[in-house]
Amino acid sequence: MSFLFPSFLWGLLAVSIPVAIHIFNFRRTKRVFFTNVAFLKAVDTQTRSIRQLKHLLVLAARILAIICLVLAFAQPFIPNENTQAATRRGITSLYLDNSFSMQSELNNKRYLDIATGRLSDLLGIFKNALSLQLVTNDFSSQEQGLYPAEKLRDRLTTIDLSPTARTLDQVYKRQQNLISRHQSAGTNQLFWFSDFQKSTSGSLSALKVDSASQLFLVPVQAAAEKNIFVDSAWLNTPFIRELQNNVLFVKVSNSGSEEARNVALRLTLDNTQASTASVSVPANGSATARFNFNLKGKGYKKGMITFDDFPVTFDNNYYFILNASPRIRILHIYGQRTGGDYIENVYANDSLFAMQSFSAQNVDPGLLRNADLVVLEGVERLPGSLPQDIQDFVRGGGSIAIVPAARPDQAGYGRLLSGLGITGLTTGQDDNATLIPLAPPNRSNPFFSDVFEESVRQEINLNLPAVTPVWSWASAGQQLLALRDGKTYLTQASAGKGRVYLFAAPLDREFGNVAQHAIFVPVMYKLAASSVRAQRTSYTFNENPIALNIDSAAASTVYQLRRDKTTLIPVQRIAGNQLLMEIPQNEQAGQELGPGYYELVRENKVEQIIALNHSSTESQLQYYTPDELRAAFSGQKNVKVFDKIDDSAFSSTFQQQNMNTNLWKYFLYGALFFLLAEIALIRFMR
Repeated sequence: MSFLFPSFLWGLLAVSIPVAIHIFNFRRTKRVFFTNVAFLKAVDTQTRSIRQLKHLLVLAARILAIICLVLAFAQPFIPNENTQAATRRGITSLYLDNSFSMQSELNNKRYLDIATGRLSDLLGIFKNALSLQLVTNDFSSQEQGLYPAEKLRDRLTTIDLSPTARTLDQVYKRQQNLISRHQSAGTNQLFWFSDFQKSTSGSLSALKVDSASQLFLVPVQAAAEKNIFVDSAWLNTPFIRELQNNVLFVKVSNSGSEEARNVALRLTLDNTQASTASVSVPANGSATARFNFNLKGKGYKKGMITFDDFPVTFDNNYYFILNASPRIRILHIYGQRTGGDYIENVYANDSLFAMQSFSAQNVDPGLLRNADLVVLEGVERLPGSLPQDIQDFVRGGGSIAIVPAARPDQAGYGRLLSGLGITGLTTGQDDNATLIPLAPPNRSNPFFSDVFEESVRQEINLNLPAVTPVWSWASAGQQLLALRDGKTYLTQASAGKGRVYLFAAPLDREFGNVAQHAIFVPVMYKLAASSVRAQRTSYTFNENPIALNIDSAAASTVYQLRRDKTTLIPVQRIAGNQLLMEIPQNEQAGQELGPGYYELVRENKVEQIIALNHSSTESQLQYYTPDELRAAFSGQKNVKVFDKIDDSAFSSTFQQQNMNTNLWKYFLYGALFFLLAEIALIRFMR
């Protein structure tokens, strides 16, 4: 037994006061004369023995009362089993993990409910403390204050699952921020009640706990279990068209240690079931499901992948958006118009394309940002900043098809193409140049899929056009069309995020008949289709900022996100033809933002519809064990990790191991008892 204030033990000297009083009894006795002396002697003998016993009992009661009172002021306690102990003094910050992973169940009880029960038991130990903080994944404003235990107990009844996952480093900084604002003389203690999910906890080995604070980790004993979730969804082609067969691929993952067999997936488009698929997902692996579907009508279609998977249900729905029949934006930049207007004839008469044509001398370079494909035709010399603008456009994800002029500027084009990864450009035409037929294309190349009929088997009999090339270049990228002499006529090369398509000859009749041949239209269609940037079907809440392609808008334009009756203005900025937008967290938005469809609104007009889902990191249900947590915090003696503790035993076990057992109240009760015993002896013992 130890004492918090041992100096009060000097008060034990007060025991000498009742002892002195009982030893030196200064009361005078009076003599009383009676006739029957024999009788009086007998009575006197009996009274003296009782009185002596009474005096001894009263003396003992007074001594014990003083001793108990002095010990109560000295505050004795029994030290805890651990050297790093929690105290009822200082600031106590409690973190309750209420992320979606706490929806899992153990013995038909949610992890969140188990953790809440344990935390409530702990509040019973700190019931007299006034400096308590309760932190959840919401990081709300009310979590910044200090409250008594009873108020936090009331708040526990209102806590529900939160869509926001926090790393333990974020939680620790949040708690330390409060402690730094409320300086305390006592030792501060931090408590973490969590399942300690590996995918969201962050780097534990890099987390260093201040030696002035004690950290107690209370893990919910979660076991890795099967959980199916959709990781991503994408189309087999960059764009889709109505009334045609379209294919959607869905990557399904399994975070459990057992294979999930024959998982039934349902594809819903605009609240109508469009297709189904079944897939078996290996343990800790993934599989791809394929959906075939048709669309009716243009515009944005709200899609959803659903399946049944218990007990974790927060990730059983995956939302996405399909933009049916989006128009492919073509920018045609020409030097001198050809008599046939071949490019305009291909793209201008199809509603799939939105084409603009400008002379190279009059084109606005800003138009490149809004184009999917730029066709540079017959431009001898590239003017002004156009070469640099083209390079930026291609590296940013755009595509360009370059059809040379009869006498192209070798130096200017050489600099342009070398910046795009194509080197060794040489120009010039032999005086005796003749038309060279094209070699049969490689039909196994995905570029030519659906171009030729399957019934056509004899490539040697194909009637192919002939051309006279005006320039050549070193081998670069992928050869799409070649001449029979082995030289390249059309090549495809990648540069940054975009593509470059380079023709070897002009489209004028004097340089060949490619533009009049039947192969020209499907090749140009394929160039346009391959230039479409793949549709982004969905985004996640923690993907900040998200980038949306928009039509030209002023830098001061304000976009809103709207869902049902919820409208918010996120932090945003416009960069070229992209809107960079940060999706606010729940505590920033002042309301819960659930997964689903959100309208992008500008001046009360819906510009786009986007789909937002929760991050798949919450769906990966692997957890740190107590031994792994101890290894992560090894060397930090002020960090204590608990093993599995039953709900009913947690409070008493924690108090026994980590709290000094205070005895002062028992000695105070003893002092009162002995004072009452003294009164009873004096009053009733005759």
